[in-house]
Amino acid sequence: MLLQGKTVVVSGVGAGLGHRIAEAVVRDGGNAVLGARTAANLAKTAAAIDPDGRRTAHLATDITDEAQCGALAALAVERFGAIDAVVHVAAWDSYFGGLADADFATWQGVLDVNLLGTLRMTRACLPALRAAGGGSVVFIGTQSAVAAPSQVRQAAYAASKGALTSAMYSLARELGTERIRVNTVLPGWMWGPPVEAFVRFTAQTEGVPEEEVLGRLASRMALPELASDADVAEAVVFLASPRARAITGQSLLVNAGELMH
Repeated sequence: MLLQGKTVVVSGVGAGLGHRIAEAVVRDGGNAVLGARTAANLAKTAAAIDPDGRRTAHLATDITDEAQCGALAALAVERFGAIDAVVHVAAWDSYFGGLADADFATWQGVLDVNLLGTLRMTRACLPALRAAGGGSVVFIGTQSAVAAPSQVRQAAYAASKGALTSAMYSLARELGTERIRVNTVLPGWMWGPPVEAFVRFTAQTEGVPEEEVLGRLASRMALPELASDADVAEAVVFLASPRARAITGQSLLVNAGELMH
């Protein structure tokens, strides 16, 4: 098991990728400490992946609040004695548009969550990572940060995630001497709740079957289907684990080969 006995903090646990990552952590022998703004979502995930409650802990956490980030990190140490990895899923990805119609006040909010919020949560976990003798930080980025999709405009989201990937390089250098690794996973069109909703909406808007919309997306891939949120979770678990002990400062596209980089 890749994470046997390890404790992993996962921010942004909802119905999609966050749930899949938490599920994979527990499956691979780890303890999962879950944070998100909605307590009910956390309780639902914890009950689903760890019915007896021995391998999970959770706390409602808004990563724009430094004190709440600190409280989630403290919970991990109090409950399990250490933090070995941190995975940042929490993001504001529902604001659409480009530059011409940009509301920069909203852009600032997106940056506060996706860039600064991730860095706040990382900093809150640093003392425990250092005390453990090192560990792993995994950011969730987006393929949109390196190749804008033609189907939707998410300039603010892409910019915030691109800035986070740039920060990764600096953090990998800064923290590497303490054996703390920092990497980013970049999903493309990832089959899970957000893309499922996009497919349904597009099919209804155009009056075509959902299979047709999904087929258009899949036709862009080298592999014959979209990567799923479970596929992305597998990459995250690997980077969070000791198996990736010599990997830092890297961005890994998990996108079924739509973009090769």
